[in-house]
Amino acid sequence: MPYVLGIDLGTSSLKGILMNEKGEVIKTKSATYPIDTPKQGFSEQRPEYWVVALENVLTGLSVDVADFGDELIGISFSGQMHSLVVLDKNNTPIYPAILWNDVRTTKQCQEITERLGDRLLEITKNIALEGFTLPKILWLQENEPEIWKKVAQIMLPKDYLGLWLTGKSHTEYSDAAGTLLLDIENHRWSKEIADAFGVDRSILPDLVESTDQIGVLKEELKARFKINTDVKIFAGGADNAAAALGVGLINEDMGLISMGTSGVVSSYEPKIADYKGKLHFFNHTIPGKYYSMGVTLAAGNSLNWFKETFGKGLTFNELLADVYTVEPGSNGLLFTPYIVGERTPHFDSNIRGSFLGISAHHQLKHFSRSVLEGITFSLRDSKDMMEKTKGKKFQKLISVGGGAQNPDIMQMQADIFNCEMVRLTVEQGPGLGACMIAAYGCGLYTTLEEVTKVFVHYKEATFLPKPDHVKKYNTIYGIWKDIYGATADISHRLINSNEEE
Repeated sequence: MPYVLGIDLGTSSLKGILMNEKGEVIKTKSATYPIDTPKQGFSEQRPEYWVVALENVLTGLSVDVADFGDELIGISFSGQMHSLVVLDKNNTPIYPAILWNDVRTTKQCQEITERLGDRLLEITKNIALEGFTLPKILWLQENEPEIWKKVAQIMLPKDYLGLWLTGKSHTEYSDAAGTLLLDIENHRWSKEIADAFGVDRSILPDLVESTDQIGVLKEELKARFKINTDVKIFAGGADNAAAALGVGLINEDMGLISMGTSGVVSSYEPKIADYKGKLHFFNHTIPGKYYSMGVTLAAGNSLNWFKETFGKGLTFNELLADVYTVEPGSNGLLFTPYIVGERTPHFDSNIRGSFLGISAHHQLKHFSRSVLEGITFSLRDSKDMMEKTKGKKFQKLISVGGGAQNPDIMQMQADIFNCEMVRLTVEQGPGLGACMIAAYGCGLYTTLEEVTKVFVHYKEATFLPKPDHVKKYNTIYGIWKDIYGATADISHRLINSNEEE
C-alpha cells in the first residue's frame, strides 16, 4: 500500500508523519533543534539544523518501517511562517534564519507603515508586525549590508527543505502571504512593495499552489535513505494553513479553535474579505481559497504561568480538578490573558494581564476557572469579529490543543462561544495537512474534499451550549470586554515607569 510523508518543520522540532492511502498513521518520527538567542529580542536558527533533523527522521523511518523504501510515493510540508532564510548564488545560507518570534524589527515595522500607509493593507490584507518577513529584510539591509549584497535568494523555512530534497526553489501562496510582499488577491509578488524597499523581485522564489509538484527526490538522497521509488515532492503549506486543512476546515460553517501556547481562531474564507487588519488574512492551502485568523498571544501560556506561579507542584489535572464546581463567571472574578501583550483585536504589546473582582471568598479553584474563562473570552473576540464583519454563522467549532483534552474546558468553550464543539479522534497537527496534500498530489484522490473524508475524523461525542450558561456568559463577556479600555493606559504608564527607573 503506498505511503505519503508529511514533514512539519516547527520552531523547536521537525516531525515526520508517515501515512497510508487509507489515512492511517504508519509511523511518526521527530527530531529537535535549538533556538539561538544571541541578543535580547533575537530568535534565530541555522537552516542546517532543519536539514540534520530531516536526515534523522528519514533515517529513522527507513530503519523502522520495512517497506518504507518501496512504498513511499509522495512528500509534502508544513512549516513555521514568516521566518527569513537568505541564500547566496550557490544556494548556501549566509545568515541565520530570523524566526517568526524575533522582535528586533519594531523600527522597521513603523517604517513600512509610514511609507506605504493604507496601500499595505490594500495589497497584503495585513498590517506590519515584527513577526512578518519584510521587516526582517529591512533589518538585514540596514544592519548587515555586506550580507545583503550577497543575497541571491530569499526563502521560507519549509521551502529550504524542498530545495534540499529536489534542488529546485519555490514558495507557495499560503507561506508567501505571511511575508508582507504578496499581492494576496492577485496571487503575485507586489512590485509596488518590493520596489518601495529595494527588494529585487528576482531574489524572490517562484510562486506555486500548495498542491503543485515542485520536483522529485534527488537520486543521491534516494540512495542514502534506501528509497527505491520515484518520490514526488509537493509544495505544502504554512503551518496554520496546513493545520486548517488537517482538521477539515474546508467550508464556511466550521471554525477552528486551537489552544496551545498561544491561541488561534481560524475561519475558511472562499473569497477576499476585508477585516481592516484586525485579523490576519492569508491564502489557504486549497487553491484559490483563503482563511482568516485571530490570535491570543498567551492562551495555554497563561494557564502554565498561573500553575507555575500559584499552583507549583500541582499537575494540570490537580489544578483544574474542581473548576466544574464553580459557577460560570467564577463568582465575579475576571482574568485578562494579556501577560505578554495581546494580538487580536488590540495589537498592543504593552497591555498587561489582570485579575479583577478579587474578594476574600475566592479560592484557588475560582482563580483557575477565571483563567480558563479569560482565555476563552479572548478567543471569542476573534470569533465575534468574523461573525459580525462577514455575517458568518458557525455551526460547529473544531477544538484542538490542550483544551480539547479536558471536558470541562470543552463545555466552557461551547457555552462561551454558544456553538457546538467537536474534537478530532486523533490530533496530528499541521503534518496531517501536509500528508493530505501529498495524497491528493499523487492522485490517490481527485479532490481535497475526498482526502478530508478519509483522513480527518471527529469524535462522536460533542459538547453543546447550555442555554442558562450562554445567557450568563453573554452578560459577563460584555463586562470583560470593558477591561482592556479601562486598564490599557494604566498598563502603558506602568511599563513606562519601569523603563525610567
